[in-house]
Amino acid sequence: MLTRPSLVVFLMTGLSVLGGCAQLNKPPADVPPPPVTSPEFTARMDQLENMLSTQCGSNLSSLIAQRDPAVISQNVTELSQQVRNMRNDITLLAKNNKKQVIEKNQQSCPQAVDLGEGKTVLGRNEWIGLPTVGTYLEARIDTGANTSSLSARDITPFERDGENWVRFKLGLDDKDQATEAVRNDWIEAPVVRRVKIIQATGEASRPVIKLLMTLGTIRQHIEFTLTDRTHLEFPALLGRRFLLDIAIVDVARQHVHDQPVFTQQADETEQ
Repeated sequence: MLTRPSLVVFLMTGLSVLGGCAQLNKPPADVPPPPVTSPEFTARMDQLENMLSTQCGSNLSSLIAQRDPAVISQNVTELSQQVRNMRNDITLLAKNNKKQVIEKNQQSCPQAVDLGEGKTVLGRNEWIGLPTVGTYLEARIDTGANTSSLSARDITPFERDGENWVRFKLGLDDKDQATEAVRNDWIEAPVVRRVKIIQATGEASRPVIKLLMTLGTIRQHIEFTLTDRTHLEFPALLGRRFLLDIAIVDVARQHVHDQPVFTQQADETEQ
């Protein structure tokens, strides 16, 4: 049988043992992780970058490279060079096609010759001479008009030996240059034909006469439609009928040929 002191010691020992067991079964308190050192942080970042590189492959490297201004500049330069090469190829292709078309046309037209060969070059305005009238006039060269035209006033038709004739004076104003001696003379000529002109005010019939005309080395009889041109810039107009087969027009020039000179003796000789 235990004595009191022995019992007390036994109880104290049992409590100590129980307390130790209780301490062993108690969950440990939360302990904060130690701070990350700089080498550990660098290692973790390297690990993360390797992982991303592995997952994304070459796409990530390409994206990073494209953010470099030097790489962007190089890409733009290469693209510009490609565009220039394409443009050169297109130009060369166009030239080759044009050359082929020209060669094809030449093969289909082996008899082609220079259109200006043997023709008189005229400017847009020229001096003409009317030897039978005894005057010179400034004429407009107009490829858009069919028949040549002469400014006339007081146009009077009449008959001579059963044929239709016309009597008129030159339609000139103060600015028009002409031989003063014949400025107001009457001119008579047979009517070759009449032309019908359609205007806003209606139809009109105009007489056509034939007069000897000189222009540079050209000397021939041509047809003139008689009409009042005093409201126009030039008292005479030369159309396609005159130009056909004998002349070409350089619109950048004027007065290519000299102004004719008429004397009283020359006028009498022509008549």
